[in-house]
Amino acid sequence: MRTAAASELQTVASYKGSVHMREAMRIIQCVANINAPIRTGPSWKWHIQDPASQKLTWNKPPRSILVIKKIQDDRLLQPFKELCIFLMEVKEMIVYVEKKVLEDPTIANDESFGQLKKLCTFREGFDDLSDRIDFIICLGGDGTLLYASSLFQDSVPPVMAFHLGSLGFLTPFNFDTYQSQVTQVIEGNVAITLRSRLKVKVTKENRPGHPRAVEENGLIDTRCGDGLLRKRTSHYQVLNEVVVDRGPSSYLSNVDLFLDGRLITTVQGDGVIVSTPTGSTAYAAAAGASMIHPNVPAIMITPICPHSLSFRPIVVPAGVELQIMLSPDARNTAWVSFDGRQRQEICHGDSISITTSCYPVPSICFRDPVNDWFESLAECLHWNVRKKQSYLPDMEDD
Repeated sequence: MRTAAASELQTVASYKGSVHMREAMRIIQCVANINAPIRTGPSWKWHIQDPASQKLTWNKPPRSILVIKKIQDDRLLQPFKELCIFLMEVKEMIVYVEKKVLEDPTIANDESFGQLKKLCTFREGFDDLSDRIDFIICLGGDGTLLYASSLFQDSVPPVMAFHLGSLGFLTPFNFDTYQSQVTQVIEGNVAITLRSRLKVKVTKENRPGHPRAVEENGLIDTRCGDGLLRKRTSHYQVLNEVVVDRGPSSYLSNVDLFLDGRLITTVQGDGVIVSTPTGSTAYAAAAGASMIHPNVPAIMITPICPHSLSFRPIVVPAGVELQIMLSPDARNTAWVSFDGRQRQEICHGDSISITTSCYPVPSICFRDPVNDWFESLAECLHWNVRKKQSYLPDMEDD
């Protein structure tokens, strides 16, 4: 029997199991068996974990850091320069950045950025960073955190995100005091939020005319016994949401939704969103779903403009396996994207399998998981903001 506690424990255990992470860091949790029921005599008792008990400490001082900068935003050039110089010269750390960041003409042609040529570089899709990075700093908006997540398909280093973008729901740190804040993280014992991700597998039938390469654009072909290519599979780790929609077609999207192998409904509308609790404040919130704290082990299913008044968003336990396929009588294909990227067409015979990933994103908190979340709700989404009703004085009877 699968329980939310078992799923969450698997998430934490898998995260700690990475060789690199095991050497560099550990997560301290006051209650090891999260939300697990214990029988004491004839009754059952739950142990509920305090979210603030998730702490990050270092077994040894971190040495390497990845800096993710929002591309094509000149406002971030000076903060980026200051941060990298501070990390290299003051903290004596090895700093990695994306190669195309240093290829920006503004940086490449400016002599004042000469010190940045000492930075280590990587290329997305070519260089493996999994065993090189101790923690990550993001400069930009929420998109930089999503991008950092996509770079690590297994264990993710802790992420510290500075609010230098437009919305900033996932970026709690202010850059004005970056030196003291980065120093505190390097010294350790800071609060973190383990943001669950979705593990997604897309399986596509091989169709006539498709190139028979074993691997192309992240798609891995499965060969049958006769040597012919029958299926192509691709894998993704998703932090916010998987979106299946009708694409350019004017027809309703018509897809079947399965949970642990059982057909639970057919989605007829503009599409469906499968999201994590972190993604519940993104596209899902705009589509009418509830907002869920990232510590809640759950998967959200939210229809997009359903052609049914009774089709409401639902929440299912983390760890279940969802499968999405085109209905046999669907009039058109569907399209799928993962955190807004890797958009591709889904045809008859293709399938999308989704479950909770064993590799969360450890997001470093400014204060603690609860206060940071409510602060973001108030500051970024203006949650429940309205002019207060005026006081009505008591009227004495004449």
